[in-house]
Amino acid sequence: MNVLVINCGSSSLKYQLINSESEEVLAKGLCERIGIDGSAIAHQPAGGEKVKTEVDMPNHTAAVKFVIEKLTDPEVGVIKSLSEIDAVGHRIVHGGEKFATSVVLDDEVIAVIEQCNDLAPLHNPANLIGINSCKEIMPGVPMVGVFDTAFHQTMPKKAYLYGLPLSYYEDYKVRRYGFHGTSHDFVSKRAAQILGKDVKDLKIIVCHLGNGASVSAVKYGQSVDTSMGLTPLEGLIMGTRSGDLDPAIVTFVADKEGISAEQVIDVCNKKSGVLGLSGGVSSDFRDLAEASAKGNEAAETALETYAYRVGKYIGAYAAAMNGVDVIVFTAGVGENNAEVRALIGQYIGFLGTNIDPEKNKLRGEEVILSDADAKVAVMVIPTNEELAIARETVRLVEA
Repeated sequence: MNVLVINCGSSSLKYQLINSESEEVLAKGLCERIGIDGSAIAHQPAGGEKVKTEVDMPNHTAAVKFVIEKLTDPEVGVIKSLSEIDAVGHRIVHGGEKFATSVVLDDEVIAVIEQCNDLAPLHNPANLIGINSCKEIMPGVPMVGVFDTAFHQTMPKKAYLYGLPLSYYEDYKVRRYGFHGTSHDFVSKRAAQILGKDVKDLKIIVCHLGNGASVSAVKYGQSVDTSMGLTPLEGLIMGTRSGDLDPAIVTFVADKEGISAEQVIDVCNKKSGVLGLSGGVSSDFRDLAEASAKGNEAAETALETYAYRVGKYIGAYAAAMNGVDVIVFTAGVGENNAEVRALIGQYIGFLGTNIDPEKNKLRGEEVILSDADAKVAVMVIPTNEELAIARETVRLVEA
């Protein structure tokens, strides 16, 4: 079965065509600046060069049409016709409490997803545009929605409720939802597989560390806590997001700066995190490491503060699960940044992690960083959300 995996943003569309039998990525690409001047599609067939083409994409429907054109192109395509796409899997950011698992998309399900738009106003509407565009271009092709929030729906109330009047939860569903669920699910299962154990026998802490970052506590295969909250703003310090802060800061800064609370939240989302902490050096951890090595004190502080926050969450989730067997680093920073992993390692040695400094130098590959005598296995596992979406799509379509 050939599965087209679609990840729609407000002005972008990422895609992969995956053969489910071999799990080979046949082709992948990115449509960017959709609805904006200078829109383009970058397409790369397996084993081939990336080809970028500037094309006019006024909307996502046009973008989907260009994706199909590239996939079926005689020179850079990998299939002969649209009929060779057997199913489509869509990444959907927020499913609220409605969806605890992936679902086949029909009109009724789409209407329920729309009800979650106010919980993810920047993401869900774009995801829905992608779904409707694919339905228009590929009528009759089965489609599946895979939710970032679904994996975390196993959290108990003590983990997802905030210390607010209960009516806010009952009336408005204000609670912790968590995100990156597809990644946390994929990586925790892969960790168990590598160790030759059943995920239902393990307590695993997954550190998804990218520009957006979150930590989850996965106890016996189920998420019991995670660092992101009602929105992806809560939790770790990230590339441009503040993470946890005293909520009174919002109105305090608004008064001092003469701006609205909404504008402060915008700063918390787009101008904070390691970008803000470093005095504007960068939100890219590679740039921060380089600046720190050259003596930039603010960049060094940003990295140390980031690592400290990750270490604190690991300690908290070891307590939440009353122990931990495995700690996994994944995503762009977690997989590739040895300096950040080493800084985090300073805070988790008490667990008996015994991280090997030489193994920690490896980048972007599956590796067990801890030595054979470690009480807690520390691993690096590259995430693959697209493959996880494809697997879910096949499971539901075949069912």
